[in-house]
Amino acid sequence: MDKKTLLIPFSIIIAGAILAVSVYFINKAPVVQTTGVKGESVTVRPTDSTDHILGSPNAKIKLIEYSDFECPHCKTYHETLQIIIDQYGANGDVAWVFRQFPIAQLHSKAPKESEASECVAELKGNDAFWKFTDKIFAVTPSDNNLDLTKLPDLAVQSAGVDRAQFIACLDSGKYAEKIQKSIDEGVKAGVRGTPHIFIEAGGEFLPLEGAQPLSSLRSAIDVVLGQLGKNSPTPAQ
Repeated sequence: MDKKTLLIPFSIIIAGAILAVSVYFINKAPVVQTTGVKGESVTVRPTDSTDHILGSPNAKIKLIEYSDFECPHCKTYHETLQIIIDQYGANGDVAWVFRQFPIAQLHSKAPKESEASECVAELKGNDAFWKFTDKIFAVTPSDNNLDLTKLPDLAVQSAGVDRAQFIACLDSGKYAEKIQKSIDEGVKAGVRGTPHIFIEAGGEFLPLEGAQPLSSLRSAIDVVLGQLGKNSPTPAQ
């Protein structure tokens, strides 16, 4: 099958199934104004070596998530995606790509938390980044209520970073530009709120806005795997 047309029938098949929940969660999710983007073509950056990837970089499907550490929907959806990776990740079918999209207009602390995660990645690598990310979402009350003075403790506890090196990195603000670049890429791709997922497969991208239920996300993944000629695993009960 031509990769360029892979996701066209996929989009048609699942559109009806996820439309209602998509509308619900889009309306519930925070909205970022995208002045200057309306009318321009939407472009999603393909996954590359600069991304934070959980799972195989060569996975058949990549779930590209734009996320905000203080977004309550992102906190819930983080658990959903963990279940997906447990189910589909081990055999290389699905990988999870985390991209920064802190919404400072709503969550003024989120950009610094994003910078903290990048510092952890610099000091201890990709695995440490994911451990820190898991920790942040596990402990944050969301909605801008995490105590930023706890970030060094969380980094040391979850990822084993050197405290002094972490504080120096975070205080330097060296990753602020990288975080802004990720936000700009997200806006260019049509991201207006978090969480926002793109299913990347066969060189095509399908957007899934809002915190889709686990069942809907599984269905979408299974359809794509079916078109790729791969039997999906039995869903965990």
